[in-house]
Amino acid sequence: MTLWGGRFTQKLDDLAWALNSSLPVDQRMAIQDVDGSIAWADAIHKAGILSDEEHASISLGLDTVRKEFASGQFIFLPSDEDIHTAVERRLSELIGPAAGKLHTGRSRNDQVATDFRLWMLQTIPELHSAFRLLHSALIEQAELAGETVMPGYTHLQRAQPILLAHWWLSHFWALKRDVERLQDLTKRVSVLPLGSGALAGAPFSVDRNALAKSLGFAEVSQNSLDAVSDRDFAAEYLFVCSMAAVHLSKLAEQVVLFTTAEFGFFELSDAFSTGSSLMPQKKNPDVFELTRGKAGTLIGLLTGLMSTLKGLPSTYDKDLQEDKAPVFAATDTLLAILPVMAAALRTITVKPERMRGAIDSTMMATDLADYLVAKDVPFREAHSLAGKAVRAAGEAKARMEELPLEAYQAIGPFEADVYQVFDPLESINKRNTVGGTSLQSVKNQISKIKGE
Repeated sequence: MTLWGGRFTQKLDDLAWALNSSLPVDQRMAIQDVDGSIAWADAIHKAGILSDEEHASISLGLDTVRKEFASGQFIFLPSDEDIHTAVERRLSELIGPAAGKLHTGRSRNDQVATDFRLWMLQTIPELHSAFRLLHSALIEQAELAGETVMPGYTHLQRAQPILLAHWWLSHFWALKRDVERLQDLTKRVSVLPLGSGALAGAPFSVDRNALAKSLGFAEVSQNSLDAVSDRDFAAEYLFVCSMAAVHLSKLAEQVVLFTTAEFGFFELSDAFSTGSSLMPQKKNPDVFELTRGKAGTLIGLLTGLMSTLKGLPSTYDKDLQEDKAPVFAATDTLLAILPVMAAALRTITVKPERMRGAIDSTMMATDLADYLVAKDVPFREAHSLAGKAVRAAGEAKARMEELPLEAYQAIGPFEADVYQVFDPLESINKRNTVGGTSLQSVKNQISKIKGE
């Protein structure tokens, strides 16, 4: 069965049929297709297209089809070109000729756009839940970290001491933005295209606002030409997935670094590590490396769809059949990564002594400059004097706190209390502005997170 063909004298070539068929991909929207069809049957019944008897028969038949999909008992046939064809074919088997009235005023163009949006509206909350698992793991680690200090890095060079909790939370805030982007996207997904027809709108008095309400859409599309071609929501969804993957990759990369022998800040649980088929001593962070690698795959999916959309000449073109596969793939990838990352992070063993040992007093050089600022030395001059002190310590092969007071006083207006600046926790707690790394600031961050 096909939903077209009256003007053709030859059947589609077998190879062309295989290329044209979208069923392997769009069957994933089976429930949404049936739900959209049930709502459409209600709408055209109210518009006087279906009799009460026809409407009841179609609704009952579609309910049966829905149950078959839900139970996994629906049988697809080789003649099913797409999910829309499969549903209408099965409905026809169940109720006979009345099934042929269901498609009145509707096109697969507005139908598939509706199915896709419905699927996305129902999937976004599932992604939210997966993100929340990872959010919780990061907050849990931040709370467990307490006063644990670690080196903060810029350019992957030791920069200033920070709290480990502050580091954990830096990843929370990035991933929180991803969820906010998903939430913001929802309002643009929640626009009903059904009733736009192939491109020009429906010729019957269908109440599209009531139709939108019945399907859970917030509003209806305002231009039928735009409605059947709009895939902005799909591209935006892929951008959100790609941005989240970039954030996950950044986190994964740092975990990979921090679990190396060279850093030794973290140790992974055996449950989230793999070994080598050759080297018995190896403990590899494959979960995190795969997360890092899949970011490239998700970015590729976004780039692919954007390239497909570029320059399409009209309302609906068959190119748009390529919109769903990348969205489904990106969703599956994130739903695979997020719970594993959450579980893996929860089981990381932190090595506080290794982190503390990686902090050297040169990392408090800014505090040394601030010390001079408190003595009314202009910061630019203080910066230069602190740099000279770092150089003097290096030349003496001594730590900053080991440099004699006389050496400091030969550089600038330092006094005996200068050595107090080399306490990492003191340095950390000076950064007490909103968003800083101090103990109080981190507590405030956690309170804000839990209060939201």
